Amino acid sequence: MATILAYSFLKDGYLTVIREFTLENYLSVWSDPIFHKVMARSLVVAALVTLVTVALAFPVAYFLSFVVAPERKSLWLFLITIPFWTSYLIRVFLWKVILGYNGVINSGLKSLGIIEQPLTFILYNVNSMVITLAHAYAPFAILPIFIALEKIDRSFLEAGRDLGENRLMTFWRVTLPLAMPGVVAASLIVFIPTIGDYVTPALIGGGKIPMIANLIQAQMLDLDNRPLGSALAVSAMIIVAVVSVIFLFLNRRFLKVKQ
Repeated sequence: MATILAYSFLKDGYLTVIREFTLENYLSVWSDPIFHKVMARSLVVAALVTLVTVALAFPVAYFLSFVVAPERKSLWLFLITIPFWTSYLIRVFLWKVILGYNGVINSGLKSLGIIEQPLTFILYNVNSMVITLAHAYAPFAILPIFIALEKIDRSFLEAGRDLGENRLMTFWRVTLPLAMPGVVAASLIVFIPTIGDYVTPALIGGGKIPMIANLIQAQMLDLDNRPLGSALAVSAMIIVAVVSVIFLFLNRRFLKVKQ
C-alpha cells in the first residue's frame, strides 16, 4: 500500500519511473471523463450486485435460522461453502458456459422450442456480470445475516405476537430491524471486493464493460504507467473508503437502535 501511494506521486518515464514528486497523476485522474464514467459504472454495478446478493441471501439466512433444525444447521452451512472448493476463476468460466450463446440456458430453451435464436442479453453485459458476482459472493452475505438472526432473542418475537401482531408485521417491526447490523455488514463485505473485481468484467463482460480495476490493470501492465495506475488505485480506494464509512455509520446507528 505504501509503495502504491509513493508511486502515485512520481513521474512516468519510458519503461521506468522518474523519482520526482508531482501531482500530475491525480490531476489527470480526477479531470479525466473516462475515469468518472468507469468509476460511476463500477459503483453502480457494485451496488446492483450488493442489492441482488443481499436480497437473495436474506431468505436463505432466515430459513437457516428459523426453519432448519439446530442439529442440521452445521450441515447447511457446510453446503453453502461448497462453491469455495473450486477456484473463483473456474466458477466465472462456468458461468460463461452457462450463459453463452450456445450455453446451457440457450441450448435448453432451443431444445424446448421456446426460442429460435440464442438470447443475447444474458452474456457480455451488466446482467451477466451481476448474476456471476452475486453467485460468487452469496456466502459472504448469507453468513453475517445468519449470525445476526441467530442472536435475536426469540422471546421478542413471541412478545410481538402476544401483542396482536401477525407474523408479517412481527418480521417487519422486530426481526428485520434486529437483523439490520448483519445486513449492513453483508452489504459492506460484498460491495468492497465487487468494485475491485476485474476478472468478471473481462470474461463475462467480454471486455465491453470495463470497471475501475480493469482501468488500473491496463495502466499498470498494458501501458506500463505505474504512477498513473497507482493514482487510479489510490483514488478508487479513497472512494471505496468513503462508502465504507457510510456503511459503518449505518451499522453503528442500527446497533444503537437495537440496544
